[in-house]
Amino acid sequence: MAPGLVRVALRRTLRDVKYVEAVRPRHARGAVREVYRQVERDFGILAPPVALHSAAPEVLAAAWVLLRESLVAGGSTTRAEREVVASAVSAANSCPYCVEVHGMALGALGDAGTAAAIGAGEPATIADPRTRALAAWSRGAGPLPPAVPAGAAAELAAVAVAFHYLNRVVSVFLGPSPLPGNVPPSAREKAKAVLGFFLKPGKPPVAGLSLPLLPPSATDGPGWAVPGGTADDAFARVGAAFEAAGERVLSPRVRDLVRREVKAWDGRPPGLSRAWVSDALTELPASERPAGRFALLVAKAAYQVDAGAVAAVRREWTDDRDLVEAASWAAFTAANELGGRLPVRP
Repeated sequence: MAPGLVRVALRRTLRDVKYVEAVRPRHARGAVREVYRQVERDFGILAPPVALHSAAPEVLAAAWVLLRESLVAGGSTTRAEREVVASAVSAANSCPYCVEVHGMALGALGDAGTAAAIGAGEPATIADPRTRALAAWSRGAGPLPPAVPAGAAAELAAVAVAFHYLNRVVSVFLGPSPLPGNVPPSAREKAKAVLGFFLKPGKPPVAGLSLPLLPPSATDGPGWAVPGGTADDAFARVGAAFEAAGERVLSPRVRDLVRREVKAWDGRPPGLSRAWVSDALTELPASERPAGRFALLVAKAAYQVDAGAVAAVRREWTDDRDLVEAASWAAFTAANELGGRLPVRP
């Protein structure tokens, strides 16, 4: 399968985005068109986890800045190290789509064994001790590997925050696999091998070139970032964009509830029961409970978001933009909290 055909096939998977309609490349205009152009130039493909945000152009730009400036752009860490973090965080968040994508990328970079161990839920079996320690750190289960300088630690923390965010929106809006649904089971391994080769990164693009997509922020960047660095600036802009999105669509009571629930949360998936959501919602007026339920599920158990939870908020949020903005705010609120807990010193 030629790279051009892979690109076309992945563009067609935009039709599989759930609950909202992603803007097709041929219909993209203005800010959406500029983000799409950068994504295909720097990431190689129009990644559905980015394009699913296209109903909300500012949030689309924030999602791309988040991904580009953490995983894709050049820095002091290798792309393979970043892919280990992306894969380990995705596995911890039970996001099979992201585990598959970044496992393929790791395999293309020559570390299929690590990808297989993470994908199988057995990161302790990773052969290389440093890589094993990095995977454990990504899940909040250990310190950074020895001799990691502050700049490298910040880059790895940026990847972890980005994938805590992306895992959540992917779990809501996409299916379990990046491969088109019409790929027969007998051809899936070959298709994955081709896609993995296509995902193999080349020379990393220059850091910071996506920042003009978002206005500068008056607030400081996250505590793990190097002050004045690209990630510091990028995550400050991204955080401001997501916060503005939440303010447009979610009430102050809902946002306060989600922040408190996430702050008190130990980060472990709550399981299959949703009793915890109903208990948390009792303080909200009845009119705000559907929005509160949706935002809490996205933040703490995105895999529990189903058609019923979406239908309940669609009575108020008739525009795709509203749903995307609410999901993005809740996902980033959780990601920012969990990423801030990672130890960024060896």
